[in-house]
Formats: sequence, C-alpha cells, structure tokens
Amino acid sequence: MERLSVEGIDVVRVTYPDLMGTDRARDVLVDQLPAACSHGLSFCRAVYHTSPQGDVVPIAGGLDAGLPDIVVRPDLDTLRTLPWEPGVASCLGDVTDPATGAPAPESPRALLRAVLARCAEHGLRPVAGPELEYFLCDPDPGAPDGWRRYSAAAGAVYTAGLRADPDNHLLRTLRMLRDLGIGITHGNHEFDGSQFEINLVHSEALGAADRAFRLKAAVKELARKEGRLATFMAKPFNDAGGSGFHLHLSCEAGAEGETRAGGAAGDVGETRNVFDDPTGPYGLSDTARHAIAGLLAHAPALAALVNPTINSYKRFGPDTVAPWLVDWGLDNRSAMVRIPPERGSGARLELRLGDASANPYVLIAATIAAALLGIQAAEEPPAPLEGYGYDTARSALLPDCLPSALDALEGDTALTGILGKGFTAAYLAYKRNEVERFQQHVTDWEFTEYAYHL
Repeated sequence: MERLSVEGIDVVRVTYPDLMGTDRARDVLVDQLPAACSHGLSFCRAVYHTSPQGDVVPIAGGLDAGLPDIVVRPDLDTLRTLPWEPGVASCLGDVTDPATGAPAPESPRALLRAVLARCAEHGLRPVAGPELEYFLCDPDPGAPDGWRRYSAAAGAVYTAGLRADPDNHLLRTLRMLRDLGIGITHGNHEFDGSQFEINLVHSEALGAADRAFRLKAAVKELARKEGRLATFMAKPFNDAGGSGFHLHLSCEAGAEGETRAGGAAGDVGETRNVFDDPTGPYGLSDTARHAIAGLLAHAPALAALVNPTINSYKRFGPDTVAPWLVDWGLDNRSAMVRIPPERGSGARLELRLGDASANPYVLIAATIAAALLGIQAAEEPPAPLEGYGYDTARSALLPDCLPSALDALEGDTALTGILGKGFTAAYLAYKRNEVERFQQHVTDWEFTEYAYHL
C-alpha cells in the first residue's frame, strides 16, 4: 500500500477470466486492499454461466443452487500499473468456493494449475509461447453491425508502418503493453487488412496464460479508448481469413513449480529442454514425439476447447492456412502440429489448431493435458506431412462444427479425466446452450437466401 501510494495509485482492479476468457473485475480502493486480500471479493458464481449477451445459462451450481457466491482474492504477485489508466493498478485474482475453500470448478486459472500439477508428478515443466491475432475495426453507422475494418489495405502481409497501419495503432499498442510489463516482444500487421499479431516471450505455462489473458484484455481496452473495436473473434469477416491462437510448447525437466505467476515474463532458466535429442528421429526426443502423438490422438476433443465458438469452424477449409486435418509436419504451416526448425534449447512444437477466441488458460491447459496423455501412452506419431497439406486421403478430418467437437470432448474420457469433472460438465453445458441458442436464431444469410424466392 505504501509503494502504491508513492506511485500515485489509489485503485487496484482485480480481474479474473470467465469460461470464455473474458475479463471480469472489480475496482478496489487501495485502503480496502487488505480486506480484499484477507476476506476476498464476493461475486455471483453465475458469472461463469453468463452468455456474451447477459443471459444466465442453467448450469449446475448456479441458478439451481440459488445463485451462490464465489470468492476472488487478489494475487499481488501479478500487480501491474495500467499505463493508460492514471492512478490504477491491476492484478489477477484466484477464485474459490466459499463453502469448501477449494478452487471454483469453473475457474480456468485453477484448471491450468491442476494440469500443471499432473505434469510435475511426471517431472515435466511445460514452457509456452502464445501467438495471438486480432482485427481492428472503426465505427461505421452504415454497416449492418456498426463496424468496418480499420484499413482495407490488401497485400500488406507481415509488415509494419503506415502502409498497413495509417494511424500507428500497432506502435501505440506495443508501447502501452511494454509498459504494462507482460513480456511483449514484437508485433506486425498480419495477412489480411486490419489484422495484427502481437507476440509474447516464452515462459512457464501459467505465466504465459496470465500474460495472454492480459494481452487480450488490454488490446480490447486500448481500442475502446480510441472508439474502436479490437476483436479476437475467430472469423469476423466473410472476405478475410481468420485469427489464430498458435501455441508454442516445450518441456523442461524437473518440477520446480511456478515462477511468479502472471508476472513479468522471466527467463525460464538454464534447465534442460526434454523435447530435444540430436540422436532421435527428426532431432526430437521420445518425449517430444509422444507429445505430438497425444495431440493427434486427442485432436477432435481438443477442438472443442481451442475452437470454442460456433464461428470458430468457419475459419477452417482448403487454402485457409488453418488446420482442419489431424496431422503434423516439420516446419510445415499447413499442418495442425508444426515442428519449427530450431533444436537444442529451442526445440518445441507449435499447435496451430486454436483460434484467437479461445480462453488462454483453457487452450494451454487442454494442449498440455493432451500432450501429457501422449507421453504417458508412449506411442509414436505417424510419418510427418510432406508438402502442402489438406489431403483428406492422408489424414483424418477434424470436427467441422462445434456440436461435433463437443461430442468428441464428452467421449474423450482420458482428456476430461485430467481436466476434471466439474470443469468439463460446466463447459459442455455452457457450450451446448450456445449451440441451442444459435440454432433457434434466424440469421441474415437465411433471410437473404430464402425470403424473396420462397
């Protein structure tokens, strides 16, 4: 409190992710911070069961239980001053059930911690590097949804500067995120007009998820300050590609536990990368190959967690450079699992399946859980993909819609066993309600297609 006072901070914003990965929060006056840490902040548990439109989904433990509380306690190790909000610092919160004192079953942060504890039992410490893409939009009262893409520049792929970013959005955002201290490394304009990517350093997995969560929240907040919309929606436009959430994953030997969770992206140390083996096939260790096999084996269920919306599956298809087949390849961006060319300390795999709408904690937890199952099963992956992918004769198809992916998740008892019954039941109920609401909604496409002629 003394340090915050010296820095001119009089409010601490305590944030935590809901099931979707959206930030929920409360502003706490600094003189009330000790009470918030001691007693926690009460929220309605149904915050985990609330749709993007504010409807409370009937999930066990919410409406049926009379809308009980959860308790959120600030994690002061994650305290950061908000560069764009004078007098305000922000920290993450840990969520518990006040009746039991245990982590709330829907808590994505607790989910990832539980998966990492399973890894520690096997002497493994996952290291993750998230890569996130998003679109920036300007208000347009004449557009059907009120927004248009910020820049229509075509062909400005992998570039920076005014050619693709006439108002220097990326420069301002990078500098603010740097000052937030969440381990930003670089950014660029992506493939489609108004699409950007900002990268984070690799670090232990919980810290990586914390920083990806804060990155998404900060980018959206900075856009709002300018009257703009930054969206991590999987595919917001018919005439453009989708936005990915690619995850680079490796493992270190040892179970030293977490570094300062969600804090600055620290050096992951000089420990040994157990994915590297100069004598192994492709320069990969048995552990790495088994992890790849696990991702392939559990890919259909994984899709439900890393491609979590109705819209997610519109990102896939031939020539989208988004994976829609279950395969892997050596430095091959058309594969679901890509193995970058670095070896030694840089040996890793890249899961390219996820899209930017995914909850960072859920995506990282599910990816690690599937890899761990592969390591435990000790099975070898098939031969890697050669050439440009998308040949259905060579590889199985991933689920092509959210309902199919949810069915695959429910049927994958090995994966859900690691994720836990409480989280899995809540997630399936929440997402099946989303599907039901969509199937009852008349879309613009349907009216355009049918109304005049039928």
